[in-house]
Amino acid sequence: MSSAREMRLRIRSVKNIAQVTKALETVSASNVRKAINALNAAKPYAEKAWKVLLHLARQPGHTSLHPLLNERHKVSNGLLLLVSGDRGLAGAYNMNIVRRALIFEKEQAVPFRYITIGKKGRDMLLRRRKNVIAEFSEFSVPPTYNEVSALGRMLIQKYMSGNVDQVFVAYTDFASMTRQTPVVQKLIPLTVDTQESHRGSYNYAEQTKSVFTYEPDEAGLFEEVITSFLSVYVYRAILTSVASEFASRMLAMHNATENADELSDLLTLEYNKARQSSITTELLDITAGAEALKTL
Repeated sequence: MSSAREMRLRIRSVKNIAQVTKALETVSASNVRKAINALNAAKPYAEKAWKVLLHLARQPGHTSLHPLLNERHKVSNGLLLLVSGDRGLAGAYNMNIVRRALIFEKEQAVPFRYITIGKKGRDMLLRRRKNVIAEFSEFSVPPTYNEVSALGRMLIQKYMSGNVDQVFVAYTDFASMTRQTPVVQKLIPLTVDTQESHRGSYNYAEQTKSVFTYEPDEAGLFEEVITSFLSVYVYRAILTSVASEFASRMLAMHNATENADELSDLLTLEYNKARQSSITTELLDITAGAEALKTL
């Protein structure tokens, strides 16, 4: 059995751990709220961009307006943007999104290259000898649009240059504080007539039979809207992943705090029992000694 001093040190250590996990839980809760607020702030712009994009794409001859709308006849490779976290202590958050991305890659018939957001995802992919061509990390919490807009333009540039034939994004969709779902969605080429994932994220405008006139011209407006929309969509994927990461960390730290409190109570009970037993033994020794003296 451990000595009383060792048990006191262990109790103190467990209580210190509980204080740290409680602080991390509080910080994570605050960061979840910040990410959700940023996500809600970006949604109106994304909805408007999506509606304009739908109107443009449904005009006669829309397939010639922009190459980002056209499927390539031969797909020989793909690019996957993986959104993970920079830090651990978030339960299975990072492992779940990496596992989902790897399962998706196995389901495809072409090789994939990766661009990662977050050190954890990058490290897991490199350990599995995946082709990581770029990585981004240490964004602010929550990240700003200016921080990630260049990433959206880079994905478009890689597709337009012919380096990749498809671009997908793997992220964790935030549904609630207790439910986050890893998903993989197609980003480029953007198929506006069948993109059910976008319809679920943004208000869907029914097809119109009217033909609109756009200024200065459809092609120029299409270029600006589609580039902005894809950048906003990447931004949304990062924000919902950030919210999911901190929600997972908050839940993990909450469970860790409860476990530490339970362990502290158990150790305190054992310490009190051991201390009481020691006091009882000392009293018996004193009583026995006193009785022995009486017989002398």
